[in-house]
Amino acid sequence: MLTSVKTLSTALGLALAATLAWAGPASAAKAPPPPSQNWSFEGVFGKFDRAAKQRGFQVYTEVCASCHGLRLMSYRNLSALGYTDDEIKAYAAQFEVQDGPDEFGEMFFRPAEPKDRFVEPFANAREAAAANGGAVPPDLTLMTKARKNGADYLYALLTGYRDEAPEGFELSDTQYYNDFYPGHAIAMAPPLWPDGVEYADGTPATVEQQARDLTTFLSWTAEPEMEERKSMGHAVILFILFFIVVAYFNKRRLWAQLH
Repeated sequence: MLTSVKTLSTALGLALAATLAWAGPASAAKAPPPPSQNWSFEGVFGKFDRAAKQRGFQVYTEVCASCHGLRLMSYRNLSALGYTDDEIKAYAAQFEVQDGPDEFGEMFFRPAEPKDRFVEPFANAREAAAANGGAVPPDLTLMTKARKNGADYLYALLTGYRDEAPEGFELSDTQYYNDFYPGHAIAMAPPLWPDGVEYADGTPATVEQQARDLTTFLSWTAEPEMEERKSMGHAVILFILFFIVVAYFNKRRLWAQLH
């Protein structure tokens, strides 16, 4: 069952006010490279873990969606996560999109349909900035492609908060210490907490698990065609190998006749 965004906590929305890793001023100090993680979708034969994608979508819905959009995704794309047509229709119908003009030449609002793009959390950038202390939360569709070491960086950022800054490191009242944010002083409060969501499949919702699932989901939104592309690549390689074998034996047959 898709989680209803109408149950989102206002506090969670405010926690994401400054954006994942790009909000607030960063000093010239460089953050250490993120530790390399083992992702199911890496490598030539890598695939997205469907259960992880579903859990990541739940984290996005309950934690991120109040501030961050997925403007390049359509609701019907959720079928790739294993949701049925009825579930997708019910989820989309929670939102309203502008349509028209009608027979009177006026625009109107209607419930979103699977064909529609994800509805933005704010009407425009000014509204987003006003609701988030002057920062406009970025769209997350391509976020793992937008940063070096994409998936590893996002996971490290989400799990890299410290309760207190190291001795001698100064933070303002609106900043938080993060090991992997450039300059370490980030304006966004930690968005993930132990048991911050209740997974539908019963998986323990540790911070690390939520971060891993959200990263998997956002890696999929950044490249939803990845598995299809890899499958096509495998087919092309097999065809080339078959062609090489046929050409080799054909060459041997021709040369045998010449000799």
